[in-house]
Amino acid sequence: MLDIQMLRGQLDTVAARLLTRGLRLDTAAFLALEEERKTLQTRTQEFQAQRNTLSKKIGVLKGKGEDVSAVLAEVGLLGDELGRCEQALSILLGQMDVFLATLPNLPQDSVPAGPGEAANLEIRRWGTAPIFGFEVRDHVDVGAALGLDFNTAAKLSGSRFCFMRGQVALLHRALAQFMLDTHTREHGYTECYTPYIVNREALEGTGQLPKFRDDMFWVFRGGDEEAREQYLISTAEISLTNSVREQILPIGALPLKLTAHSPCFRSEAGGGGRDVRGMIRQHQFDKVEMVQIVRPEQSGAALEEMVGHAEAILQKLGLPYRVIVLCTGDMGFSAAKTYDLEVWLPAQNTYREISSCSNCESFQARRMQTRFRNAQGKNELVHTLNGSGLAVGRTLVAVLENFQRADGSVIVPEALRPYMGGMEVMVPDMSRPD
Repeated sequence: MLDIQMLRGQLDTVAARLLTRGLRLDTAAFLALEEERKTLQTRTQEFQAQRNTLSKKIGVLKGKGEDVSAVLAEVGLLGDELGRCEQALSILLGQMDVFLATLPNLPQDSVPAGPGEAANLEIRRWGTAPIFGFEVRDHVDVGAALGLDFNTAAKLSGSRFCFMRGQVALLHRALAQFMLDTHTREHGYTECYTPYIVNREALEGTGQLPKFRDDMFWVFRGGDEEAREQYLISTAEISLTNSVREQILPIGALPLKLTAHSPCFRSEAGGGGRDVRGMIRQHQFDKVEMVQIVRPEQSGAALEEMVGHAEAILQKLGLPYRVIVLCTGDMGFSAAKTYDLEVWLPAQNTYREISSCSNCESFQARRMQTRFRNAQGKNELVHTLNGSGLAVGRTLVAVLENFQRADGSVIVPEALRPYMGGMEVMVPDMSRPD
């Protein structure tokens, strides 16, 4: 959530920066709410002052033994007026909170301006795309004889789900374990296991609600309405980041670095074309998430570090990739700056997103009311960052496509072999029906 004091003092600047994200701020609506707030606050304060004056007068009259009934009646009338003002002010402040909750974060000055992904800037590339002496197949065809089964998943759940067995299931588990081990043993993250179902407050804290409610899977159960409003997580960022919600952290606890492997559930329709084939865009997929909670002056360096942690996974696996910085019109709702890592997929002859690392600055912390006690002993909002380290399914896709061989087998990256019982090559199971 944006700082309301920034809107009050720099409304034109905020509007200009939001416009680079494609959002035209309704400044007239905000100014109208502000004017009404000022009026109600002034009236409330005046009524409170009058009541305090009359209360003191009652004390003086009682001390003299004089009749106080008339003054008490006046206090009662003032109390009624004060109550109405306080109720109206509370309703108005709620309306302002709703207004603020719909506004995305402001982009950093270093973020390139642009309306969409065409304006994203490539920063660097690593690795060389493999050259094949045979017709390249995509992960769906390569994976079919290795245990990747979309037909069974469709019978169980519908489209955009997958069922894995045998070697592919082992590869999927190995990738997640390898990622967790790298982040915890080499990058200093604490491994966490989090709930996969969260409440409304958690999603408001990280910015998924109210804007993206239709992209979530809702969970309904018995009980009152509040108890029933729960959601399947779309990323472990939600539960990891909210683990510090409504806390005041000691300065010595920062930076806080957390990681978790979890399934992710998204009901979004997604794009067409090749996105509807295979594992590129699914309703359920696994991801290893990285989250950092840091002091404000640390967040710029922390974002670069987090990108490096995601890159390390791809480099250890030998997967070619590129790093791009997203433009203002392509960033996520809560982000102030975002880098995407895109892995090379031979069958598509292009790079596809496999990790997104974002600095949200104080945007989420303000929603969650997460602070730390700084060196001066004052409470200050933390900065939050999140990144994929990596999307497990898309990494599996990249391994199948980049390391495929003409006979249908797939070379297991050396970094994964200890997690796969020493297996060096995944060999098709020809006994499986097509």
